[in-house]
Amino acid sequence: MPRLITMKFGGTSVGSPEAIRLAAEAVAATFNPAQTRVVVVVSAMSGVTDLLQEGILRATDGAPRHAQIASELRSRHSETACALITNKDERAEAHSKIAALVDDFARFCDSVQVIGEATPRARDYVMSLGERMSVQLIAAAFRANGLPAVAVESSDLIVTDERFQDAAPDLERTRARTREVVLPLLEAGRVPVITGFIGATPGGLITTLGRGGSDYSASLIGACLDSDEVWIWTDVDGVMSTDPRVVPDARSIERLTYREVGELAYFGAKVLHPKTLRPLGETATPLWVKNTFNPTHPGTLILPEQPTNGGPVKAVTAIRAVSMISVEGKGMLGVPGIAARTFGAVAATGTSVLLISQASSEQSICFVVPQNSAPGVVRALEAEFARELDRHDIERIDLEDDITIVTVVGARMRHIPGIAARIFGATGAAGINVIAIAQGSSECSVSIVVSEEDGDAAVRAIHALALSWPEG
Repeated sequence: MPRLITMKFGGTSVGSPEAIRLAAEAVAATFNPAQTRVVVVVSAMSGVTDLLQEGILRATDGAPRHAQIASELRSRHSETACALITNKDERAEAHSKIAALVDDFARFCDSVQVIGEATPRARDYVMSLGERMSVQLIAAAFRANGLPAVAVESSDLIVTDERFQDAAPDLERTRARTREVVLPLLEAGRVPVITGFIGATPGGLITTLGRGGSDYSASLIGACLDSDEVWIWTDVDGVMSTDPRVVPDARSIERLTYREVGELAYFGAKVLHPKTLRPLGETATPLWVKNTFNPTHPGTLILPEQPTNGGPVKAVTAIRAVSMISVEGKGMLGVPGIAARTFGAVAATGTSVLLISQASSEQSICFVVPQNSAPGVVRALEAEFARELDRHDIERIDLEDDITIVTVVGARMRHIPGIAARIFGATGAAGINVIAIAQGSSECSVSIVVSEEDGDAAVRAIHALALSWPEG
């Protein structure tokens, strides 16, 4: 039985003619119908989704720019097609299909401009167009490179609910549809090139899986097809130990666990969409992160189980532009329901809480939220606890802006005593004040809160600690 590899190419990996040529070479180096079959999932060309989003939003605010954006999209895809597709008929067909999608964009934005409103359903339709253009271009370019590629729209495969902008797949229906459409193509020796990011409701309305959802699409399709491996092609040499723009000696990590990558994705690492690993959990499918522009580099292998080698700290990441909110008061001591009311008020604002820390005395709760959501959260808390504030049971609700969450990740940290002490030692030696600390029950990560101005210094200090820690 031939092996099956599902490959996903992100926006930068299909963002130029040269990048698409490299993607075609990566597929060709693996594809062998008798031994290794390949399914490809692609994003929109880099920057295209942002243009589409700008077009529909500007159409609602009285300053439309969609005509110029349509011209930019048409030119960029046309120039790329001319650079990659040598066959005139193939090139003409790709031009025609892409032009029709660009025309759809312009007409849709015209309608939105008249109505003055863009619903989530309308935004999903418009934002799906980037992948739908990309898949036509890339499938034709792959054929020009000798690969038997065929374009497939994932709206024919991924069945979702009607939560537009962040739809949830129906796994059972998606598996049935995906196998029904894709397996015959693989049996026929073809290379399916599938749009990422997109699904559809049972009634056929286009949805999206959220920004960055092409990773999620790839793992979902890979799991539905029982792929032997999933490969995510990006523009870096795998998952890095930290942001190389902050720490120049950041290194590629050889192996990580599902749990470690999940923590990294949640706490700010940009390599994978946070939902990517969900579909692979039941099948325990290995996932690789590789560099399209450096294909000889092995990249990072992500496995369900904990690797036995390496130091306890694998990576350091940071979330910036966040705020810390503290609810404090002696009257909170021993009073049931304070935490529930606090986070109920936060939830009512639709805000995601990134980190929670509570004093053991129960006299304070602090938590971190995105900075742009913080004022609304404070207002909601003040309304919820108006009576307690009047009685001084709760003395204050404080807001501290311009902070950074720095998170240290490593599954083996749970077996090493003194991790937190060494982190405090490293930050203390660098003169950094730690405002708050939180550790998950899995002990796979430790997060500290520092001022925004200390964020990069904290990352550098803790990363240096990680590099100096002996393996074993």
